[in-house]
Amino acid sequence: MKMHLDEKIWLIISFGMIIGFMLFTGYQTFVLGMGPPSHMETIDPQKVDETAPFDNPGVYQIGEKEYEVVMILEVFRFQPGEIEIPVGSTVHFTMTSKDVVHGFQVADTNLNAMVMPGHIQKISQTFHEPGEYLVLCNEYCGTGHQFMATTITVK
Repeated sequence: MKMHLDEKIWLIISFGMIIGFMLFTGYQTFVLGMGPPSHMETIDPQKVDETAPFDNPGVYQIGEKEYEVVMILEVFRFQPGEIEIPVGSTVHFTMTSKDVVHGFQVADTNLNAMVMPGHIQKISQTFHEPGEYLVLCNEYCGTGHQFMATTITVK
């Protein structure tokens, strides 16, 4: 089979681009450390209620205008149910799931995380505007998924 010169040029360019993208991604991941975290912190999903800090979920002040929210996501509910914080506060969410994969999305912010059983998910957000922020599960978790929501009240 004979290939035309144009075909050879396009093959060389496309394979060169693929190799270049792979090298660039590898450089970012291994040299710059920009890869996604994997299995950073894990716990036994059967013993979430017995494992600190999830044995006492809630909202805790850890500094001036800085809060930690320890949260458990389980069948169609967030625990704690409602969160209230002052405006301008930075909130560090520490979450896990007891049963299935859940999502954690806060409307009107860039907070969006997948929470898997046995894995500890940590994300942070500073709430500069007062109001009520809707928190939704954005991963299908069963027949009552559409009812899994709560609010964060920023005063």
